[in-house]
Amino acid sequence: MMAQGKILVVDDDDAIRLVINEALRREGHDVRTAASVAEQARILEEFEPDVLVTDVILPDGNGLDLVPEIIARRPGLPVIVLSAQNTLATAVRATEQGAFEYLPKPFDLDELCQAVRDGLRRRGIIAAQPALSEADAALPLIGRSPAMQEVYRTIARVVPNDLTVLILGESGTGKELVARAIHDLGARKAAPFIAINMAAIPRELIEAELFGHERGAFTGAQQRSAGRFEQAAGGTLFLDEIGDMPMDAQTRLLRVLQSGEFTTVGGSRSIKADVRIIAATNKDLPALIASGQFREDLYFRLNVVPISLPALRQRPADVGLLSQHFLDRAAAEGLPRKGISSAAVARLSVYDWPGNVRELENLMRRLAVLVRDDVIGPEIVEQQLVGRPARSETPVAVVRSGLASSVEQHLANYFSEFGANLPPDGLYDRILEEVERPLLSATMAAVRGNQLRAAKLLGINRNTLRKKLTDLSIDPANGKK
Repeated sequence: MMAQGKILVVDDDDAIRLVINEALRREGHDVRTAASVAEQARILEEFEPDVLVTDVILPDGNGLDLVPEIIARRPGLPVIVLSAQNTLATAVRATEQGAFEYLPKPFDLDELCQAVRDGLRRRGIIAAQPALSEADAALPLIGRSPAMQEVYRTIARVVPNDLTVLILGESGTGKELVARAIHDLGARKAAPFIAINMAAIPRELIEAELFGHERGAFTGAQQRSAGRFEQAAGGTLFLDEIGDMPMDAQTRLLRVLQSGEFTTVGGSRSIKADVRIIAATNKDLPALIASGQFREDLYFRLNVVPISLPALRQRPADVGLLSQHFLDRAAAEGLPRKGISSAAVARLSVYDWPGNVRELENLMRRLAVLVRDDVIGPEIVEQQLVGRPARSETPVAVVRSGLASSVEQHLANYFSEFGANLPPDGLYDRILEEVERPLLSATMAAVRGNQLRAAKLLGINRNTLRKKLTDLSIDPANGKK
């Protein structure tokens, strides 16, 4: 496919560069990447980008400071600025420096790709938004919550290699979609992606399904049949519901993973297993191991890189995005096109979602048919959810641990306090200040008031640090207000 535009991406985070690179290449762009200001300068000597995507904080400089100089040398070049410094001041400064678009981290990849397309359209490189294939439309996964950003980062780290991945999560959270994303972004994307549900196969047929069988291997085997390992040669084999695999089949699978070879049922010739293994389950495998229902050695073979998918109730901030996404998909399939009101989204966000994303998709398709108005309101949503469980007042244990999950849970609880209403305006700055103040206080206390050391530790300019300490009335000597 002919390149639609030349894009330079500058970011010192390897995972972010990889994900952006893959997404833009799928749309047919010629993409170059750099991890520093110096590397960017070297690439610009021989590469004339149509759009520049740059982070602000780089190891050897500030990407925002360079924007005016770059635009002066290349008038009309759209510059898209990314920044983890999600403050109003950064957004305003990006505009003042001449940036075409500013996206705070964590950003939505669809939004970034759209900004690139808009930049190319402004320069006349492309005339219209390119159509995405069905496979591309499913990538990236939908969601901007911290929990999903963690999933994206893990996916980015496993895409370049063939490490075995174990996807954990409740039914309906999108485990197969994650497996397909890993396959479609990786080096095996041109080869088959074969999925097999271990819970849907009779016990006596599992080995034949996985490894194939020879003619006459058992009653009814009238001809040779290739198993899923052979069918997925060169590609990815997705073993869904691995927790339901019988013990004898587990033993056979373990041998294949250890040796890299298998034989068909009734056969004697060894066949090389050239597949990437991705497994998934909604069960507690350690508990199954303890009860003797799952092999511990197989668990360790599969659990090389675990990916824990959050339940929908643990990512309420994504409910609105997902709802509209499913309504748009329904419209593309011929159902009436509908929008959804913020009040309806607020009601959906406090529902417990035992069926997770799959349940939400089914509800949106149903509402697209039932609702006569163009916009789905809270009343019809209430009718559909009446008698169903609202989210428990007790905070739900988040799959991940760490600051992101704590903040997400805090925000979920905060929004739930207002019921169908919204909190007062100005939430963005209030939340950032709540996080920024203890961060700066703890840092200044840790470095014993050394502002130079604190600025280096935080990765910000010393003058920026000094201004923040003054604005927040934090005493540099002890980190307290």
